[in-house]
Amino acid sequence: MVGVPESHSGWTFITSHARVLAAIANNPNTRIREIAAHCRLTERAVARIISDLEQDGYLSHTREGRTNTYRIQPDKVLRHPAEAGLTVASLLSLLVQDESDRSRPPAVQH
Repeated sequence: MVGVPESHSGWTFITSHARVLAAIANNPNTRIREIAAHCRLTERAVARIISDLEQDGYLSHTREGRTNTYRIQPDKVLRHPAEAGLTVASLLSLLVQDESDRSRPPAVQH
């Protein structure tokens, strides 16, 4: 699969829930199998994360045939008190890039 990052061990800055949400934001019709491969998680873990996100109102889906179409609630406030006032949209603005931005290195401010 093109664009799939190499596996990683050790700690990371981004949680699995945020990675799954970002993958869905990139493609609302993506399949659990594709999310799992991209996020380096099992399909079972992705299904559990999607269930968590739906249960708490961050995500919903509609089923059309064999395809799920996910809908993210961008105005939903993040759960942790340290992120009080931040919304899903603000989180996704950090994690999801426009296609045109993917080829450019990130700007570093000093």
